[in-house]
Amino acid sequence: MGKLDGKVAFITGAARGQGRSHAIRLAQEGADIIAVDVSEQIATVPYDTARPGDLDQTVKEVEALDRRIIASEVDVRDLAGLQKAADDGVAELGRLDIVLANAGISTMSPTIEMSEEMWDTMIGINLTGVWKTVRAAVPHIVSGGRGGSVVLTSSLAAVIAYENIAHYSAAKHGLVGLMRTLAKELGPQGIRVNTVHPTTVATDMVLNDATYQLFRPDLEHPSRADYEEAAREMNTLPVAMVEPIDISNAVLYLVSDDGRYVTGTTHVVDAGGRL
Repeated sequence: MGKLDGKVAFITGAARGQGRSHAIRLAQEGADIIAVDVSEQIATVPYDTARPGDLDQTVKEVEALDRRIIASEVDVRDLAGLQKAADDGVAELGRLDIVLANAGISTMSPTIEMSEEMWDTMIGINLTGVWKTVRAAVPHIVSGGRGGSVVLTSSLAAVIAYENIAHYSAAKHGLVGLMRTLAKELGPQGIRVNTVHPTTVATDMVLNDATYQLFRPDLEHPSRADYEEAAREMNTLPVAMVEPIDISNAVLYLVSDDGRYVTGTTHVVDAGGRL
């Protein structure tokens, strides 16, 4: 018997990385999934974003667990598209209990040199896109009358300061305020709302040349090994980064009955990076 038997989860950014990991982990515990992502390159992002076939792979892996999954290609900046994805998913699967607003991007620039497009794209996806996800999906939890759980993916960058990511940090700080307001508003209806704050996670968002250069600007062509050497110094535990499953297990705690009285919290998974 799984911890989420009979539940349905709406997950953005589900084509790969943390989103795919969350979909698989929740499916392992009995949840059916409504999965959302895009398959086109996001402007201003210096690494490859999800590609055609990535979301299909998530579908295959969830179905291999004998769970149902409804997948849609929708940009989280598209409220109408998100509403349709949520409406169609609930019509097919019968209910909604969990919302994971996970989709996000990472770009880097000194604050006073940053382009307007880079700022606007970041805020549009990492902050406004989370509100749009909540706006599209959470009413289905409310109408179900059974309570539920919402987790917004923030970052360690909302806990401590890093250079060259002011737009990312601003978005992730903003999610904490959004979460706390939602926790107040939705608590009387039995809906819990929390943020999760990972340190660097071993996904394509981190494992790319732009990130390597950010961490090792002293090198002309830094490698992953060079990056890991520098990143390891950020953490108290002797690791350079955590794995997607580490965040998925934290999310599972927050959305299952294990965390049934946990709401309004900033749940940090950082290998001691904030210490």
